[in-house]
Amino acid sequence: MKSSNAVPTLIFFVMLIIGILLGYISFGMSPSFISVSLFSFILALVVSSSIKIANPWDKALVLHLGNFRRLKGPGMFFIVPIIETIPYWIDTRVIATSFNAEKTLTKDSVPVSVDAVLFWKVLDPVKASLEVADYHSAINWAAQTALRDVIGKTLLSEMLEGRDKISNVLQTIIDERTEPWGIRVNSVEVKDVLIPPGLEDAMSMQAQAERERQARVILGDSERQVAEKFGEAAKTYANDPVALHLRAMNMLYEGLKKNSTFVIVPSSAIDSMQLGAKEGVTGFSNGINNKNPKVQAQ
Repeated sequence: MKSSNAVPTLIFFVMLIIGILLGYISFGMSPSFISVSLFSFILALVVSSSIKIANPWDKALVLHLGNFRRLKGPGMFFIVPIIETIPYWIDTRVIATSFNAEKTLTKDSVPVSVDAVLFWKVLDPVKASLEVADYHSAINWAAQTALRDVIGKTLLSEMLEGRDKISNVLQTIIDERTEPWGIRVNSVEVKDVLIPPGLEDAMSMQAQAERERQARVILGDSERQVAEKFGEAAKTYANDPVALHLRAMNMLYEGLKKNSTFVIVPSSAIDSMQLGAKEGVTGFSNGINNKNPKVQAQ
């Protein structure tokens, strides 16, 4: 809807006041003064109603005795009162229209509610005015019916995962329907897809079970890799006794250098490391204690 402009109103009052003043100066308070004032009122009304001002984004459709005459705007222009009329002021800016489809069945018979936003623009104001009665309502209904058609041909999983694909399909369908009206669809954005609460809980449980399955698979694969590495280490130690001795001594050293007071070492390990029964272990512990006074070997 076209917003009112103060310029025609200002011109009306200025012309009316000037006419009244001239009539009073010329004729005083006489019947002629009343005639001049009435003529000034009619003239000011005609002139002010013939002046139209369109905003930078507005286009005015001018009809001459019911026939399309011209398209005017933006800026100031004039029309012939009574003979010419302006039934439509067309906004040529990008317009956002929200539309939805409630409880519509998908291809796999799941009721969903979808909310979306349509961004469109009038490219041909003449077609938008003459080819369709109310292009705002028409494009809204075209968007809703297109959305219902797309939902009925799409699986729920595809709808939840591929919103961009659905938006592109909707844009193509709606643009084809609105092109004869001189309207171009810039984009369609799907805001939200609502599914029944019961199905939502089931899908949540399914997703949780899938995550647990993946976690168990990863854990099992990790165990397999660890077992393979232990097997490779066992083969290395079997072929290299010195490496096994060094590894055993390193493990014993790591256990003694901490705050532990007891270290349980199998007798076979002592023999393999050639530490020499109790005296060897005690000497080894004393060496560790000299570096870390907090550790006491018992």
